[in-house]
This record gives sequence, C-alpha cells and structure tokens, in this order.
Amino acid sequence: MPYIKQEYRNRLDGQIQALGDTIAAIAADNVDDTAFAGLLNYTCTSVALQVIKKRFGKIRYGHIALVTGVFKNVADEFYRRVAAPYEDRQIEKSGDLALFRDLADLGKKR
Repeated sequence: MPYIKQEYRNRLDGQIQALGDTIAAIAADNVDDTAFAGLLNYTCTSVALQVIKKRFGKIRYGHIALVTGVFKNVADEFYRRVAAPYEDRQIEKSGDLALFRDLADLGKKR
C-alpha cells in the first residue's frame, strides 16, 4: 500500500472515485464481465504516461523502470491483500487440491 500524506489523498480521492465510477459505468455497457480489465489497463497506463510527460517532458529508462516497479508492487499488493484471502476462503468452501497438500507434506519430510 502506498502510504502517502493525508493531504495528498484528500486531493486525489475525489478524482479517483469519479474515474472509478466512469470505468464501472463503461464496463457495465459491455456483455463481458471482464471488459473492465482493458479499461483499467488503458487508464493506468495513460495516467503513468501523462505524469511522466508532464513531470519530465521525455521518457528515460529510469522512468520506465520506476513505473514498471510501481505496477509490479500494485499487482503484488493487490494479490496479497485481495486475492490471497479470497483464495483461502474458496479453499475452505470447496476444499483444497490434494496435490498441493501432498507437495506441502513432501516439503516437510526433508
């Protein structure tokens, strides 16, 4: 989670909410439930490029590396905070895959 000052959150949150509302509304017009993925990708990429252009006026390797790292951290944090707990609930609900348990047990025996 990017821990930024509350004053920055206050300045960004309204615009983020509006953008989220717009993406959700456009996605709702699509039959495919996963259509929001392309919209989200487009939006995040466009915001990153817009910030680089406005802040630096050019693209350099360091910018690419930083943005790539940010996106990787976003993906990792999303998985850790949202996907992993979801997966744990589904395992409790439906049962685990036996091979996962078997391999985990094999790792303990060494």
